Amino acid sequence: MAEKKTILRALAGETQDVPPIWMMRQAGRYLPEYKATRAQAGDFLSLCYNSDLATEVTLQPIRRYGFDAAILFADILLVPQALGADLWFVTGEGPRLSTITSQSELDQLKPTDEIHETLNPIYQTVRNLTGALPPQTTLIGFAGAPWTVATYMIAGQGTPDQGPAHALKAENKAVFEGLLDRITEATIEYLSAQITAGAEVVKLFDSWAGSLKGEDFDKYATDPTKRIIGALKARHPGIPVIAFPREAGDNYVGFHKKTGADCVAIDDSVSAEWAAENVQNDGCVQGNLASFHMVTGGEALVNETRRIVKAFSKGPHIFNLGHGITPDADPDNVQRMIDTVRGG
Repeated sequence: MAEKKTILRALAGETQDVPPIWMMRQAGRYLPEYKATRAQAGDFLSLCYNSDLATEVTLQPIRRYGFDAAILFADILLVPQALGADLWFVTGEGPRLSTITSQSELDQLKPTDEIHETLNPIYQTVRNLTGALPPQTTLIGFAGAPWTVATYMIAGQGTPDQGPAHALKAENKAVFEGLLDRITEATIEYLSAQITAGAEVVKLFDSWAGSLKGEDFDKYATDPTKRIIGALKARHPGIPVIAFPREAGDNYVGFHKKTGADCVAIDDSVSAEWAAENVQNDGCVQGNLASFHMVTGGEALVNETRRIVKAFSKGPHIFNLGHGITPDADPDNVQRMIDTVRGG
């Protein structure tokens, strides 16, 4: 039964002897089977939009490791593409998009009710997974949070400091906030459709939340997350939502209550002990092993995994990394981490 799934129990606030575990980017380039399927697809975007192959790569880490959750294989930049932005990937450099920096460019984006035509293959992947996953495995859908998605749409690519987005925010707040609003509306529709298709949990990735300071964090990270969660829970009562405002620092404190999130995922720039004291007191936390341990392994991996499990042992916890696993990770280290979490 769904209510017995360990991830859902943690999200409902239950403290468990062994925390459930999954891993950000668990379907990815560190796995040889992923590389083979990616080659079959031809390129990254073709893999995202091929429901059969996206289903396959989502299932690969479940078969190999038996994680407690599978996360839909997709990308946060599919929403900008569905809104009408051009999107392509440059090998070795990452995504590129047509930019939105003026009112006329903002006006050319599609209405939010037209995004599903592009995104229907993603919903089909979700439907495929609901029938293919083991009965004990939770299916997580996801989207990028509005601020993070906006940074890519404004700059046309990833940037080290999100400078172009901060500049637009300062120079033309009407366009900046209009874009954020459009992304927020589209994200509600996108995640709602994933839930309708069978996602049992959804997660909002705000990868660049940490570059927002003071009131800007509240206005552009907290408030859009609250709006999205409120809309999803109104449409889908009881749907659990994980929020990940990466590198939020002290802004992690109170984020559950401010947004309505059932779980706050934390990165590894804060300690598990600090998060247990300051964040977990409001509900489930997810995290936060540093990703480099998946590369270096050894006793440090075991010791750090045990330390995090112990730190969070008095409250609801989902074990995860502090950020996504990297392509140079050793698959054997992933198994060692899982064995340590489950075996002590």
